[in-house]
Amino acid sequence: MKPFLFLDVDGPLNPFAAARRRLPGYLTRAVRPAGWAWTEPLELRLNPAHGERLRALAGRYELVWASTWEAEANTYVAPELGLPALPYVHWPTRTAGPDGTFWKLREVVAHAAGRPFAWVDDEVGPSDRAWVDGHYPAPAALLRIDPARGLVEEDFLALEEWAESL
Repeated sequence: MKPFLFLDVDGPLNPFAAARRRLPGYLTRAVRPAGWAWTEPLELRLNPAHGERLRALAGRYELVWASTWEAEANTYVAPELGLPALPYVHWPTRTAGPDGTFWKLREVVAHAAGRPFAWVDDEVGPSDRAWVDGHYPAPAALLRIDPARGLVEEDFLALEEWAESL
């Protein structure tokens, strides 16, 4: 059984903290997902090359959205990256996790259900890694992605190497 690859959208795939200049390789469009409460549309910046890399990783991983976009990632993000509709983690609560961990950790771990997993997110941190290392029964790789740059080559290589190490 393949390990999971949990994918956050905002930060890793949509580098929202990048300067407003055009990012090389990224296409930008304004979208208004159902959960978007602000007046102005959301600027969604995606790099089609990430779709190629993720499709290649799908040979080693089971891809799952781990984003507040939930099912809407399949509407707005997957088609732009040439990905099929993916399963997604549902977030019933957004309160801090155990031992000061990121609020997504509980549901990611529950979804993984003891299987190895990698998780790319701009908000995972040392407390999440420590909690997983101390409590999770299978190998796990948590990669914090800089939301000003998004996923880069070294991140994809790290994911490939980690999957090979299992």
